Amino acid sequence: LKLKEISYIHAEGYASGEMKHGPIALIDEAVPVIVIAPSGPLFEKTVSNMQEVRARGGKIVLISDAAGLEEAGEGCMATIEMPSVHPLIAPLVYAVPVQLLAYHVAVAKGTDVDQPRNLAKSVTVE
Repeated sequence: LKLKEISYIHAEGYASGEMKHGPIALIDEAVPVIVIAPSGPLFEKTVSNMQEVRARGGKIVLISDAAGLEEAGEGCMATIEMPSVHPLIAPLVYAVPVQLLAYHVAVAKGTDVDQPRNLAKSVTVE
């Protein structure tokens, strides 16, 4: 969402299990795919999805811990090594590099990261 809001790039987040239900049809050599995958019980399923992305020419940026990068980092366009953390706090820790990516993409595009267009500070429910 942050990538959309400040850099005006279409981006969607999907759970790995949903990739074969639509998003995979969009993947080609022009589509970068950011994979957020700490090592753990479901990591093998994510690696399988990464292989599907590679088979379609997609470029992968893998964000994982050292064990995950060792197992699946080869062949990625880029990797970001994260610390090994408890699964309950992993979403908080892993959000940081994605937010920084959104910021730097927006700056590179010359967009105003402090005042994104068409956004309000609050949402009104009617």
